[in-house]
Amino acid sequence: MNQKAMIFLAASARDVRARAEIDEAVVPSPCMSVCQMDEALGLCEGCLRTLDEIRAWGNADAVFKRQVWGDIEARIAQHLDRDDAVLAPPA
Repeated sequence: MNQKAMIFLAASARDVRARAEIDEAVVPSPCMSVCQMDEALGLCEGCLRTLDEIRAWGNADAVFKRQVWGDIEARIAQHLDRDDAVLAPPA
């Protein structure tokens, strides 16, 4: 997984969470136009979503989309040094 992409995704996930208070219905896609699956992890190398999450995204409601963003944050935390304050999810 590309560390720069993960930094961007981590920041985007925090932004999605913060914007939920302003507009619950608008949830941007995490797609980064990389669209290449990591066979070992079963995740897209760009957005860190599973194929099932990618397939469901277009017809999904905001609740599902926010859950996927939460899952992305958890995946980032799993794969990066937890001491890195830039990438760590908020307490």
